[in-house]
Amino acid sequence: MRLKDEIAFITGSARGIGREIAEAFAKEGALVIISDIKAEDCQVTADEFKAKGYKADIMACNVTSSADVDQAVDKIMEKHGRIDILVNNAGITRDNLFLRMKEEDWDAVIAVNLKGTFNACKAVSKVMLKARKGNIISIASVIGVMGNAGQANYAASKAGVIALTKSLAREFASRNITVNAVAPGYIKTAMTDKLSDEVKGKILENVPLGRMGLPSDVANVCLFLASKDADYVTGQTLLVDGGMIMY
Repeated sequence: MRLKDEIAFITGSARGIGREIAEAFAKEGALVIISDIKAEDCQVTADEFKAKGYKADIMACNVTSSADVDQAVDKIMEKHGRIDILVNNAGITRDNLFLRMKEEDWDAVIAVNLKGTFNACKAVSKVMLKARKGNIISIASVIGVMGNAGQANYAASKAGVIALTKSLAREFASRNITVNAVAPGYIKTAMTDKLSDEVKGKILENVPLGRMGLPSDVANVCLFLASKDADYVTGQTLLVDGGMIMY
């Protein structure tokens, strides 16, 4: 098992891609800390994992609050003694054309996607720096690389996550802490399932592999970055996009 007995704190992991990442880690032996804004949602997912024989605990918190995140990390440390892996997955969208975008929609997306990542990295890095080891993985997006009409707030937040990743990778490398980002393209989720066939067709015209990604495609890349297989990988943004963007 690639993550045997590792402690993994995964934000936004009660459902969706975050849940998929948590399950991939749990299958590989990690004790996963399911974290989301609602404790009851965390508990449902943790109970499902435990029923499958996985190790799971819960820690509800609002990533936009530094005090909330600090308290969550303190509680994890009291109970488990360490945090080996942090995955910053919590994120939201509030899409609209720029001239119609409300200030509160800009602020909300930046608060969750970028400040939330900052808050979690700040709290967990103190633990990892003291332990002189750790893996930090942040979920960015291809939109943070290429931009997208109607998503100026989301693009700015995810571009910020990518830049933050590079900066922290340089700061933390001497303490044996790797910091990387994963940038999904169009992934099959409840949100994309609502798109019309016409919209899906236009999206796939720009995807060389000709299909939407699966949550497991993202989870498997995160698993690689969290494992010893990626010990010499830091400061990178791995695109999981079917070839939409090629450097």
